[in-house]
Amino acid sequence: MITKATKILCIAIFLYTGAFAKDYVLLSPDKKTQIRVAVNKTITWSVSRSKELLIKPSPMSMTLGNGSTLGLSPTVLKASTNSVKQSITAVIPVRNKIIAEVYNELKIVLKGGYAVEFRAYDDGVAYRFVTALGAVPVEINQEEVAFNFNEDCEIYLPKENNKELQSHYEGDFKAMKLSEIPNTQYGYLPLYIATAAGTKMVITEADIHDYANLFLYGTGGNSLTGSFPKVILEATPKGDRGEVITKKADYHAKTSGNRSYPWRTIIISSTDKGLLENELVYKLAQPNVLKDTEWIKPGKVAWDWWNDNNIYGVNFKSGLNTDTYKYYVDFAAEYGLEYIILDEGWSRTTTDLLAANPQLNLEELIKYAADKHVGVILWALWKPLDKNMDAILDQYVKWGIKGIKVDFMARADQYMVNFYERTAQATAKRKLLLDMHGAYKPVGLNREYPNLLNYEGVRGAENNKWEETITPEHNVTLPFTRMVAGPMDYTPGAMLNSNKGEFHMSNTKPMSMGTRAHQTSMYVLYDSPLQMLCDNPSNYRKEPVYTHYIARFPTTWDKTIALEGKIGEYAVVARKNGNNWYIGGMTNWDARSFTIPLTFLDGKKYKIELLKDGINVGKYAADYQIITQEVEKGENLTLDMAAGGGYAAILTPIN
Repeated sequence: MITKATKILCIAIFLYTGAFAKDYVLLSPDKKTQIRVAVNKTITWSVSRSKELLIKPSPMSMTLGNGSTLGLSPTVLKASTNSVKQSITAVIPVRNKIIAEVYNELKIVLKGGYAVEFRAYDDGVAYRFVTALGAVPVEINQEEVAFNFNEDCEIYLPKENNKELQSHYEGDFKAMKLSEIPNTQYGYLPLYIATAAGTKMVITEADIHDYANLFLYGTGGNSLTGSFPKVILEATPKGDRGEVITKKADYHAKTSGNRSYPWRTIIISSTDKGLLENELVYKLAQPNVLKDTEWIKPGKVAWDWWNDNNIYGVNFKSGLNTDTYKYYVDFAAEYGLEYIILDEGWSRTTTDLLAANPQLNLEELIKYAADKHVGVILWALWKPLDKNMDAILDQYVKWGIKGIKVDFMARADQYMVNFYERTAQATAKRKLLLDMHGAYKPVGLNREYPNLLNYEGVRGAENNKWEETITPEHNVTLPFTRMVAGPMDYTPGAMLNSNKGEFHMSNTKPMSMGTRAHQTSMYVLYDSPLQMLCDNPSNYRKEPVYTHYIARFPTTWDKTIALEGKIGEYAVVARKNGNNWYIGGMTNWDARSFTIPLTFLDGKKYKIELLKDGINVGKYAADYQIITQEVEKGENLTLDMAAGGGYAAILTPIN
């Protein structure tokens, strides 16, 4: 909801440095962040915050297929400034229902049919190209994107090595120095960077349409340079979900000559915890285009794949069959979960998405679920969906399906970006929810199409089945890296928990590292409007008190307040939904305690039901306590967390 947008005259200061050179200075509304744009032989920008130089002059340009380069020997035709003060009401509030959007912007129009737009927010900066080259298609051979940092910063880089710039976006974020990244090594976005003085930055992009995703290479110095996956002209299939690229174009996008391009974005915070509240990607995205959104229902999901359908204590053989999924429906209905997912294996084959496997009576199951007010979501490989999207989705509507989980894209080129948007449009048209797996990071499409509830693009709980990388340290790194871009389908809820040194891998009985309270905290800490309960319903039913507790957590939030945070070490947030407040905290393998002032509460008294690590958690990682007491504003709350531990709380006002 736009409340106010006003023009101003003096945001940008024009400094003439020569006959054909101009400098422009753009300040954020709080006047602490400064963008300096220099138009000389090239166009460069630099960024400072509170007088600390963050980005030294860094060039930007676009080379077209006809050989011309926008940004080379530029001539300014005019420059204009604008100030915007508005609020956004989120259709699906991932962090906040009402999002304040206040920024100053500068638009420089240049000879040759193009412009560059800059925005300065209090919590970040961004720029993008805009072209007016006519409605005819143009080829973008290269967009020059560079970040020349002022020093050898710390960076958390999810390393990738595929020469085609293809990725599942499930890397392991590891700390290193910028200078340690050679020019042969790249990482995908978002990237976390910290200066020696303590300023935190997250580099990402927003509002990608009909264009390729950006990847950043090292230089062996203090800079990162951009590259994009080229348009794929020919590829041969590899199995049911892979491909081998045999021919690529010289360009990474062939698109309309009249358009705006993706925002190149730097999120800026003086603290790590400030990143837990940031909404810049969402603010830079296109507004909601759906007229009717009442049908979009976020919620929690009983998920089958992680636990390998390994239910027990029943009088039928468990597996990919009708009886097993009715068991999931019964579980979901019993605990108030909105959905179940039928993951890979529900269909006759992975490429035939119009028929269930012979052991599954899908129509009977869907009716059974509907009678118990539980929705059914189906998994789908992207390629067969892409080839026959309308027919497949139309059939799902006839069956009564509520949404789809699309998987194994593992690409970020222009075609794939367009596939995301076509899928969001097609599902929205049919009132179907959408969960994107094997996906690149969120870039704001979930604002434009709010039926797109979730993305994977994260090294999440599924990896516990085959490797030992999902540590508590990893779990408290994600909120400051991947999650800054938008919601993530990490899939929490493990019931078999382990202390350090106790973990072992299993496909049929997977477990997690860290305590039960550590897993519980994810239902508050992790942004996920479509949130999974990943474990076996049989395990959940053995602990009804605990399962009823986690089933009470909402998946969307009216307000988010970051309380504590340090990347790789700990994170604590408070969130509000309706009249209730919720607190979640987790730590790495170090035990720690926090004193939290309850200043965010109103004048009411609250009943707090807190779940914390149990007395014997050092010997048995699943040990927890649920304690009920009364609290009010002005009091302090002590959060004690064991090694690999966590904390969760539900605060309900007392009438």
